Amino acid sequence: MANKPVLTAEERRARRRLRREKQREVNVGRAANMHKARITTKREQLTDSSSGPLKFNIGCSGWFYWHWRGDFYPVNMPTKDWFDHYAQHFKTVELNASFYAWPSVATVQSWRRQAGRRQFVYTVKVCELITHVRRFQRTKQLIADFSFIADMLGSMMGCFLFQLPPSFHYTPARLRAIVGQLDHSRRNVVEFRHASWWNETVFAAFRSTGTMFCSCSGPRLPDGVIKTSKDIYVRFHGTRQWYRHDYSKEELSLWANHIRDSGAERVWAYFNNDRNGYAIRNAKILLNLLQRKAKGR
Repeated sequence: MANKPVLTAEERRARRRLRREKQREVNVGRAANMHKARITTKREQLTDSSSGPLKFNIGCSGWFYWHWRGDFYPVNMPTKDWFDHYAQHFKTVELNASFYAWPSVATVQSWRRQAGRRQFVYTVKVCELITHVRRFQRTKQLIADFSFIADMLGSMMGCFLFQLPPSFHYTPARLRAIVGQLDHSRRNVVEFRHASWWNETVFAAFRSTGTMFCSCSGPRLPDGVIKTSKDIYVRFHGTRQWYRHDYSKEELSLWANHIRDSGAERVWAYFNNDRNGYAIRNAKILLNLLQRKAKGR
């Protein structure tokens, strides 16, 4: 068998760009299919078999990582069993794949099947067609179509996470576009990657609609818990490097104190520092700390 050609870094980047462009074209068609499903499905056709979110919804940003094999997933465990293994440790996951590929109806149905009868909640990252391609320009129908996922998941549905790119800085017009196009009957979370959005005008607008402002632990982003709804939402990316930081117990204890002091009714926190399995260990520590503090220990 001939050896595969060794690609340069630029060639690898070019291949990734091409795959991304092709996926973006596919996403337009998938969005249209979801629209058809939404307008033709009657509410009574949708079933619900889960008891909904807990007070502390702590987990990882994604569960299917090849580099977790041998660390979190046993070496000989088939990949088809990975979700069950993950669900033995956590009762929620933040789905990132939906950001790159608009989920089909069949995909959402598969999420329900794999969760089975266990108490499990999915938070779904909204497709980049809305946040990065259209950048909240004329996206009200797309958001309604994507929100159909919540109707299919029922009480297995957590939050919709809208992540904006670092180049998307604050302007009053952009704030109006976001607030004006979201479906406020859903649990919406907006994550910004530009520090200009950390301002009281944004916080007030989010409070008025019950939209969650995503608190972040990430390089060059303001730290701390921001509460604009009865729930709070935190994403842990790393402190100095994206996805690579292993949070110490002391660091997580400080976050747990801030979360407790926020008075939130419900907490959503996901670890995106997947390198070396840090997310798994850190999520378990934070959950334990929050549960202990809730019991007054």
